[in-house]
Amino acid sequence: MGGCMSGDVKGGKQAIGGTYLAPIPRDGGGGGHNDAVDFFFRARGAHPLFSQIELSLSASKLLDRDITSKSDPMAVVYARKSDGKLEEVGRTEVILNSLNPSWISKVTIAYQFEMLQPLVIHIFDVDTSYHNIPVKSLNLNDQDFLGEANCFLSEIVTRQNRTLTLTLKSRSGHDTSRNLGTVSIHAEETVASKTAVDISFRCSHLDNKDMFSLSDPFLRISRIVESGGSIPICKTEVINNNLNPVWKPQCLTMQQLGSKDNPLVIECLDFNSNGNHVLIGKIQKSISDLEILHREKACVNLTMPSHRGPDKVLKGQLFVDNFLEKEQHSFLDYISGGYELNFMVAVDFTASNGDPRLSDSLHYIDPFGRLNSYQKAIMEVGEVIQFYDSDKHFPAWGFGGRTPDGAVSHCFNLNGSPTGFEVNGVEGIMSAYTAALHNVTLAGPTLFGRVINNAAQIAGQSLSHDHRKYYVLLIITDGVLTDFQETKDAIVKASDLPLSILIVGVGNADFTQMEILDGDNGRRLESSTGRVATRDIVQFVPMREVHSGRLSAVQALLEELPGQFLTYVRARDMKPGPRPQLA
Repeated sequence: MGGCMSGDVKGGKQAIGGTYLAPIPRDGGGGGHNDAVDFFFRARGAHPLFSQIELSLSASKLLDRDITSKSDPMAVVYARKSDGKLEEVGRTEVILNSLNPSWISKVTIAYQFEMLQPLVIHIFDVDTSYHNIPVKSLNLNDQDFLGEANCFLSEIVTRQNRTLTLTLKSRSGHDTSRNLGTVSIHAEETVASKTAVDISFRCSHLDNKDMFSLSDPFLRISRIVESGGSIPICKTEVINNNLNPVWKPQCLTMQQLGSKDNPLVIECLDFNSNGNHVLIGKIQKSISDLEILHREKACVNLTMPSHRGPDKVLKGQLFVDNFLEKEQHSFLDYISGGYELNFMVAVDFTASNGDPRLSDSLHYIDPFGRLNSYQKAIMEVGEVIQFYDSDKHFPAWGFGGRTPDGAVSHCFNLNGSPTGFEVNGVEGIMSAYTAALHNVTLAGPTLFGRVINNAAQIAGQSLSHDHRKYYVLLIITDGVLTDFQETKDAIVKASDLPLSILIVGVGNADFTQMEILDGDNGRRLESSTGRVATRDIVQFVPMREVHSGRLSAVQALLEELPGQFLTYVRARDMKPGPRPQLA
């Protein structure tokens, strides 16, 4: 999510602040900068926290296919695509005469939290006649197949030592008569994935763009990509009525920058509340260039092309007051250091969903196995998060339904138990949901407050015995809230806790309220007593929303969860570490 917008309006302009991750541009990276998409960086389309992962492989007790010597093994790593096809990620070198190889060559892959990343590892015995051929040129069909293993990348990175050992199987997976050995995969983040730069800017003698007051400047920094377009990666807060602004420090990661030598466009703009920001001047520099400016205590001129020719017109100077390169703990550092994401789910059983027995109901269970929107949301979110929860015991509730005792409940146990609200695994949630449709009568109204308070109570109680737990509540709903203010109060109260709330909207209802809870308009939620949320903990997406064919709506919802987690732990200076030993 983005930063916050202050409520202070001055000169028809409204101040904003915060650092934003780079969005996936919806106009190809070019285009104008005069709409709300640019203004708030469209947080839902924000660039996820990619990490470059290096996979190291080793194997033991491989099958010996050579007669006069031992096998000469090589490993090939594939990513299994959504259509089931295998796409090669990388190959190791060939190790001669070894049944217990430890390959030196690393296989690099981009880790994406928000989606399942199935991996397939094939081990081959490379024929002697191919030993002088580069491994990339080897025809794998000409090599002896020694075995394969399957896993998800999440299974590797969530291990405390980031190492997963798998038993090799035959290509069909059915031949268990022979011991084909094992393969071990170790994952390590590249250093660049953890490197960040704290940088502070100021400007002097800016050109004034306002008629009756001074400009309200802010900086926007964009990374130039290979296509020639640019992707915004951060913007400063707005400084009202000031031609010599000093902005708060920004933290830029190498994930955002690409590299220290990657060209950046730094634009200084005069803020307007209607989104029609006026460009004052701009420069193109890399982070390395900015480091030199800071070291030499020099400035660089902000310019604009002249209307009369190729000459540029001076519009002000830019200074780098502070520059500090640092290494910070990453999301995966915390996960492998013992932190967990604990999944919870709440399902809407209000009557507006339609009679579950009818095919046009949002709760209709298709006899041919096609999933309804509730089932899709549970599966897509649950399948990702389950790897980050060690016991896979998930609290599951329903709300807005009439339970077998005749009362309408706004937080009942999905499994029908009078005492236990946990189910076992994603399959347990799916089974409890299906059973509840036979035992619960759809009713209403739509209230979130009780469910959120229950989740917050669980998250709060965990702080007393294990601060390494972070909770993720998925709410799936089709309707408009009746307790909108109570829901806001519950969210504001929960904003201090290790909790994120993911809301998925199903059907075609008006989800304006959910957008407000999400906070993509830049405003942090405020309670009925005037308290402002400590941080943004809500993400909302309608299932009907399409994200450029790259991700499903639910996967796009998950993109920002690692960032919300990091905001929580970093604000409290919490460090990765081993899990506590329970007595």
